Amino acid sequence: MDRKTRTFAEQHYRDLGGRVPGVGGPAPSSVTFIQAPAAFSYADFVKGFLLPNLPCVFSGSFTEDWGSRRRWVTSEGKPDFDYLLQKYGDVVVPVANCGVREYNSNPKEHMSFRDYVSYWKEYNRGGCSSPRGCLYLKDWHLCRDSLVDDLEDIFTLPVYFSSDWLNEFWDVLNVDDYRFVYMGPRGTWSPFHADIFRSYSWSVNICGRKKWLFFPPGHEEALRDCHGGLPYDVTSPELLDTRLYPRIQHDSLPLEVIQEAGEMVFVPSGWHHQVYNLDDTISINHNWVNGCNVANMWHFLQQELQAVQHEVAEWKDTMPDWHQHCQVIMKSCTGINFEEFYHFLKVIAEKRFLVLRQGVKEGTGNSTSLGLGLQQAAFDVGRLADVLASVVAHPDFQRVDTSTFSPQPKELLQQLEDAVAAAEAF
Repeated sequence: MDRKTRTFAEQHYRDLGGRVPGVGGPAPSSVTFIQAPAAFSYADFVKGFLLPNLPCVFSGSFTEDWGSRRRWVTSEGKPDFDYLLQKYGDVVVPVANCGVREYNSNPKEHMSFRDYVSYWKEYNRGGCSSPRGCLYLKDWHLCRDSLVDDLEDIFTLPVYFSSDWLNEFWDVLNVDDYRFVYMGPRGTWSPFHADIFRSYSWSVNICGRKKWLFFPPGHEEALRDCHGGLPYDVTSPELLDTRLYPRIQHDSLPLEVIQEAGEMVFVPSGWHHQVYNLDDTISINHNWVNGCNVANMWHFLQQELQAVQHEVAEWKDTMPDWHQHCQVIMKSCTGINFEEFYHFLKVIAEKRFLVLRQGVKEGTGNSTSLGLGLQQAAFDVGRLADVLASVVAHPDFQRVDTSTFSPQPKELLQQLEDAVAAAEAF
């Protein structure tokens, strides 16, 4: 990030005045297609898509040098099963059954990659049908599971997505990540959803095509049924039943995108979507959070806690440590609670303090040996300070036992505010 882009972004958040960015705006009429890497800078992405929270599609030119596009695909553009089996045949992978609904998702099982490829071939020979159902290899943590000696042999992280706090945090803990591989035959699909923690995501088709149905934040509210639930499948005929879906507005159609092989889709924060594989398809996908949508994540976590508190409200006066139990339930349902969110902010803050100190020492306003630009770090501490100030003031966070936290939340907030003040000189 350069100084001009940082100034533009900081003014954007001042103008928002604390409102959650990218929520409640009008739906765009189309999704922008970005053709040439040389004509599209990181600043262009920040100003045109991250800050306004809008989707876009990058052409295959952005990924043409990826090793996976050369090695995982045959000359006919199909998955190279022979190569993939040689590399990953004995690996156990997660597989979802697209033909079975479990709440608003699909049940998963685990099998060897070799068994899944055998199923895939059988499914294709059967005319996209199998007695075993429609199985989709989803959420395979190829990177986390240490199966890759050199990630650059598979893909190169695009600069537009390089400010990735979510995976940066989990890499420090060394227990998880939000980097995935998806593989499946024609007809496999993902039900209607928004991404975890209201993160951004990016998805690259290594081979095959996908159809995306996008709904901007807030537009999913018209799809809620009479019980307040969101649909499993937005193409289902049951949505035509106005008694079941009284808020439905059939003139509010989703944005539809056909993603070709090699193309890269950027999914903004809080955009609900449904995705279909139109061919035998392999994709690489990351979820990520940074300074531009960390406020969306915090807003989502507050909503999730409120939902838990509503569900167990009848026990509030009789259950000891009711507020603590709500945090435990929230983490089991969501994957994170207020305590872990604080530690997430702390880890990113401390890494940014290192960048700022090193940048000042080296007298540079551009980049440091830590690989993060000084202007990006300065922007990040400003966003961290804004969100942490809201966290510290939240009455439910004030009920969290922070006695073992180091630094204490107010102390970290002061450090961030001091860093913001010092960064004015950069």
